[in-house]
Order: sequence, then C-alpha cells, then structure tokens
Amino acid sequence: MEPVLSVRGLRTYFHLDDSVIRAVDGISYDLYPGKTLAVVGESGSGKSVHALSILRLLPEPPARIVAGEILFNGRDLLALGPQGMGDIRGNRIAMIFQEPMTSLNPVLPVGEQIAEAVMLHQGATREKAWAKAVELLKKVGIPHAEERVQDYPHQFSGGMRQRAMIAIALSCEPDVLIADEPTTALDVTIQAQILELMRDLQKEYRMAIVLITHNIGVVAEMADDVAVMYAGRQIEQASIHSLFKDPKHPYTQGLLSSVPSIYARKERLEAIGGQPPELTREFPGCPFVVRCPVAMDRCRIQDPPHFHLPGGRVSNCWKQESESEQSRHRYSPAQSAAPS
Repeated sequence: MEPVLSVRGLRTYFHLDDSVIRAVDGISYDLYPGKTLAVVGESGSGKSVHALSILRLLPEPPARIVAGEILFNGRDLLALGPQGMGDIRGNRIAMIFQEPMTSLNPVLPVGEQIAEAVMLHQGATREKAWAKAVELLKKVGIPHAEERVQDYPHQFSGGMRQRAMIAIALSCEPDVLIADEPTTALDVTIQAQILELMRDLQKEYRMAIVLITHNIGVVAEMADDVAVMYAGRQIEQASIHSLFKDPKHPYTQGLLSSVPSIYARKERLEAIGGQPPELTREFPGCPFVVRCPVAMDRCRIQDPPHFHLPGGRVSNCWKQESESEQSRHRYSPAQSAAPS
C-alpha cells in the first residue's frame, strides 16, 4: 500500500525583524489510507504549525517553509501554485480547526457554509449542495437537521459546532483529515461522542487522519501510530502499542509518566522539570538536554540524528545509538536479500 501523505524533513520558520523562530525543525512520516497518526507534544512544540504547513495556510511572510517535501498521492504540495492548492485544500485534504467558534463564519448559516464547499469543489447546484448539507448534519448526529441547517453558529452548542466543523470537513469526502485538538474545551461525554463519530466516519470513507493533540488518553483511543514533537523537532515515532509499552526517548517517557492511571496508584503525578527552550535559539546539542534526567556530555554538544530501531521505530536520542547499530547489522541488505 502506498502512503496517501508523506512528510519529509519539513522545516517551517518564522522570519521576524530581529530573530528566526524555528517552529517546525524537522518532521517526517508516512500516512496510509484508513490509518490514524497522532502528533503529540507540549503546547508550542510545532504540532499545529506543521499541520498548517501541509495545507499552506501560514502567512508568507513571516512564515516560510525552508526545507522538506509534502507529498500527497505522490504530488509535492510545495511545488503547487495557489490554484493547485485551492483544488486540494478543503477538498482532498480537509481540516478540523482547534476552536470551531472562530473557524465558522458567524454571519452565515451553518448549512450555507457546508453547501459552499460542495458547490466550490464538486460543482453541485445550490439545491443539491443544500440537500448535501442536510444529509451531512444528519450523518454527524445533529437532530432536526432540516431546521438546524438554517441556524447560525452562535445558536449551536460547543459540541454541535464541532460536529458542524466535521460536516464541513467531510463535505467532499477527503482522502486526508487533519484534526487539530478536535475535543478541546468539550466536556468528557461530548469528547467521547466526537471521537466515536470520527472513528465511524473514518471507516465509512476510509480516510487517513492526522490527529494533533496533547491528550494521551485520546491518542490511546484513536491512533495507530504516534509522532512525538519537542521544541519543533520530531523526537520519536512508533506504533501506538510500541510507544506505550516501551517509550525510547526520555521526553516520551516523561510524558507517559505524567498521565494519571487507575492502574498505577501514585500519590503524586510525575512531572518533567524545567521549561521548553526558546525556539529562537540554535541548539548545539539535543534541545531536551537541560530537562533530561539521563543526559550525557555528548548530548550538550552534538544533536542526535534519527536512529532507526526494530519494528520501524525512530528515536532522536543518543541512548539508542547502539540499538540502532545492532538493528542495522541484523537487518542489513546483504542478509535480507532474496537468493538469486
């Protein structure tokens, strides 16, 4: 199976008058049809900027994608002009934004905003687009859709606005759905309903999903694979089962240790000491070094590469160098080549 979306060495910087913010400083992954990749990390780690870079929604300037490739079904999105991106954005790749109240147009009925996407990308008549809007509101679980389609965003509850955002995103049956904190500011019951809705719709449309979140519980429930970001960099990637069973990077270990659990009875939750570094600084070594409990002298002076580990895992930590070497020798091309 070929990946529907491939991100290769993406770097997105913000060029200000007196500094450069390295918001995304290296992330790579493959996303396959019907699969969910969770991108996790602290606030400010570059998760949302990476997503906006895929859709080319960042203002240029000050933002600039300085390196990397974004391949959608083999096409490099960074090579497309405004018209080419307009054909893909909201059509083949859709996004659910973090705060639906600021993403929905407050002066247009919700149905109008759904129908607009259908008319723009599918060339449907207004009548057919409006019927599609009603159908989608029913599909995402909004009661009395025939009447509510005429309502404005402020007449919807928070959970219903999020459902409306999902309806807009699904209006053209996209290949890739980017969901940026889709359950933020929703109560626990509504969160569960939204996640269940996304899973059901993913199965129906066989969408690939990029799920951006800092909620480890949501990751455990939704994801197939996880990419962990810290200070703009991707520091670990693994399948969901591998990551939870045996996190490799000290930062990932700290993240998982800080999550409440009904199985591990802790008097106090563990915390990662210190603060993330400023993204305007260049790091001679690992950006996590000042907070890392197992840092070595080498970590302070030399940036670790991405070490490829067994099972398709990647870790950006010097502690995994020996395991990466063993894996490379164990699965060398000479050993794995088929006999002629």
